[in-house]
Amino acid sequence: MSRHLVPLAALLWIALVPAAAAAPLAVYGRLPTLEDAALSPDGSLIAFVRTTDEQRLIVIFSLKEHRFLGGVRVGNEKLRSIDWADDTKVLLTTSSTGLPWGLSGSTSEWYLMQSYDVQKHKTHALLDSVRDLRTMNVVWNSPMVRHEGTDTVVYLHGLYVNDRTTPGLFKVNLNTGIERVVRQGTTDTIEWLVDDHGQVVIEQDYYEHERRWAFKLPRDGRLKEAASVMEAIDQPSILGFDPSGESVVVSLIENDELVWRTLSIKDGKWGDLFAADRPYARVIVDEHNQRIIGTMPKADEPQYAFFDPELQERWEWALRQYRNERVQLVSLSQNRSKALLLVTGPHSGHGYQVADFDERLIEVVGSAYEGLDVIAEVRPIVYPAADGLNIPAYLTLPPGRPAKNLPVIILPHGGPEAHDVLQFDWWAQALAAQGYAVLQPNFRGSNLSLHWVQSGYGEWGRKMQSDLSDGLRYLVAQGIADPKRACIVGASYGGYAALAGATLEPGVYRCAVAVAGISDLREFGRWIDERTRLGHKTRLRYWDRFLGVSSPDDPKLAEISPIKHVQAVTAPVMLIHGRDDTVVPFDQSTDMVKALQRAGKSVEFVSLKREDHWLSRSETRLQLLQSSVEFLKRNNPPD
Repeated sequence: MSRHLVPLAALLWIALVPAAAAAPLAVYGRLPTLEDAALSPDGSLIAFVRTTDEQRLIVIFSLKEHRFLGGVRVGNEKLRSIDWADDTKVLLTTSSTGLPWGLSGSTSEWYLMQSYDVQKHKTHALLDSVRDLRTMNVVWNSPMVRHEGTDTVVYLHGLYVNDRTTPGLFKVNLNTGIERVVRQGTTDTIEWLVDDHGQVVIEQDYYEHERRWAFKLPRDGRLKEAASVMEAIDQPSILGFDPSGESVVVSLIENDELVWRTLSIKDGKWGDLFAADRPYARVIVDEHNQRIIGTMPKADEPQYAFFDPELQERWEWALRQYRNERVQLVSLSQNRSKALLLVTGPHSGHGYQVADFDERLIEVVGSAYEGLDVIAEVRPIVYPAADGLNIPAYLTLPPGRPAKNLPVIILPHGGPEAHDVLQFDWWAQALAAQGYAVLQPNFRGSNLSLHWVQSGYGEWGRKMQSDLSDGLRYLVAQGIADPKRACIVGASYGGYAALAGATLEPGVYRCAVAVAGISDLREFGRWIDERTRLGHKTRLRYWDRFLGVSSPDDPKLAEISPIKHVQAVTAPVMLIHGRDDTVVPFDQSTDMVKALQRAGKSVEFVSLKREDHWLSRSETRLQLLQSSVEFLKRNNPPD
């Protein structure tokens, strides 16, 4: 399920750091030294993950006393998020891959939550003792923290079990440990939102047979349908409360445009467009009450636009302290007097800092990547595709080398409905440190805007693919890249693009590295269909729309499936895949390896033990980077 905590970013761009010795691959490949930082509600404490070698700890640091107050050993757990419930309790979300215990079903990524008491130095698993209901101790969506007198309670989306797992909304009192169900949903239920008093104010459901999204509001002690939207694929998203808390803001498509519209909690009527006086791409949500406090006008060049003039002035003061550096807002204290920032640039490196707005002070917390002395220059560029469409992209240049006749790596993002932004990217930075220029195109289909996404419909393996090679041709025309020294590397959809680069565009790339890439689109579609055979079909329709087909058995899929074109391959190929991947099946890579071997092509395969789709483990992420860089240097030497 999608989360509604919105990552924030600023417009400033990453500048070139004076040349120095490149950091070893382990600095980039392992998980960050310091990550997942969060500021306590009163602004006095910071929780973050500290990684040293193979040891991972959740650390609590006092800004007032300048000392560590304790921590929790993470071990091999895959930590997904850290959220403060109050000034003494931290919510820790982890995940594991497997089958649901005692139930049948598909292997999935299951999220679990526990609380950590900073004062007592104790952890407690949540949703494992719900009264009078058989539940799974798993969560989805973001926690909603509220307060009842002196008690802190957290509302969680979880699952209860009858004849199958079904969504439920649960209330956990972190002071007393009492857990109870608030709402028992149905298999149609999508999510809930609670107000400041812990009352459910909206429920969203989806009815597959009607392809209708319904919004239920409290009426006469019950939740009754007040509004609905007919949509076969694109889910209307509940973004949060408006600043007054009297309406919910919903993202939906009207007249082929993405809009934000208010839905009144009181009368259930759709209201005016929200923030219609400003261009927008994402909302900024107060994590303490789920109210929207600002917007970000552009997805590709994000800027902050807060509704509160005082907060806007404070933010602009913080930006002035970091000229020519990129500043990301990580979290705010509840009274908005302090902000935890992630800063990247020539003076700050890449690390966390705290801005004290009242005292007008900046305090350094620590570097995100210990041992990283050089940050390669990242340039925003725009280049024309073959049909004239302008493609925005980011070019990372190797430090200490002139931008002329360079070996180049095309690094398309996953998704494909995602996008690269002007920020520190460990993979691009690692490749640049080896001497390669790295191009990250936001090809058509990327989610820069609704229209940009729509421009990719039916273009999977077609113009979405040629957008990438058009970027290479542009760099060659500018004298930046050597056309004989170009490789393509990517993960997930980017992994598909790497395989397609080797099979559908032979002769363009000198080598290809595909991580968790899709090779057989018909089998991938059938796999999705099987996993959703008893539920919603929106996901299958979503993929069909991008692929430009009507079903997983559409014969047109053979035209764009790399496994059907292995005979065309002229360049060495490396495939890498995590054994615990629940997003792209492992056999998408193993089947492609076998097909390439049967065709007598040069292929190498790296299996990542206990690794998922997101490269969550330090040792396997480093294994991926070391294997791929060795392959690239062997087949496309940077010097």
